[in-house]
Amino acid sequence: MLVLASASPRRRELLAQAGFSFEVAAAQINEDPRPEESPIAYVTRLAREKAEAIAGSPKYAADESVMVLGADTTVVAPTGEILAKPLNNADAARMLRLLSGATHKVITGVALVAGDHTEVAAEVTYVTMRTLSDEEIAAYLQTGEAHDKAGSYAIQGYAARWIPRVHGCYFNVVGLPLALVTAMIEGVEAKIAQTATR
Repeated sequence: MLVLASASPRRRELLAQAGFSFEVAAAQINEDPRPEESPIAYVTRLAREKAEAIAGSPKYAADESVMVLGADTTVVAPTGEILAKPLNNADAARMLRLLSGATHKVITGVALVAGDHTEVAAEVTYVTMRTLSDEEIAAYLQTGEAHDKAGSYAIQGYAARWIPRVHGCYFNVVGLPLALVTAMIEGVEAKIAQTATR
C-alpha cells in the first residue's frame, strides 16, 4: 500500500493521474533550511523526514506492506537563494522579481520508506521566466495563486503565461517528478520481492 506523506493537492492529483492507488497522511515537520544547507540536501532531507515520520507513526509502523512517499519542492533563484513559500504578498513580490527575466532551478526531493528500505533522490528542472512588470506581479498576487507555492508561482496556473521554456521534467515543477517516483517505487518493490524470496 502506497501512502503519500504530503498535504499538497497537486501531488495528490499527479499521483492519481499516473494511475497510483494511495492513501494520504500529511506529515508535520519543521521545513526551515539549515545554515549552509544546499538546495538538494534541503529538499531530500525534508522528503526523508516526512516519509519517516509517517512510516513510524502508530497507524503504519507495524504494517510491512506500507510504502511511504515523501516529497518536497523548492525553487532556487538565479542568485542561489532557496525560495520557499512566501510569508506574505511583499515576500512573494520580492521572489517574483528575483525570477523575472531569468532561468531558475526547481528541485524536488523524493523519499520512499518501506520497512528497512529507504530510497532518496532529487530531480532538477530549469525554468525560464520572461521579464515581469510591477503591474503583472501585482495583478498575479491578487489571484491568491502565489500564497502556498515555493517561489511564489504555479506553473500549472495563471503563471503559465510567463514560462516560455522548461528544460527537464515539467511535473517536477508542479510538485512531483512522476517518472522518477515510478522508477523508485518499482525499485523498492523489486528489493522487497528479492528479500522475501531469500
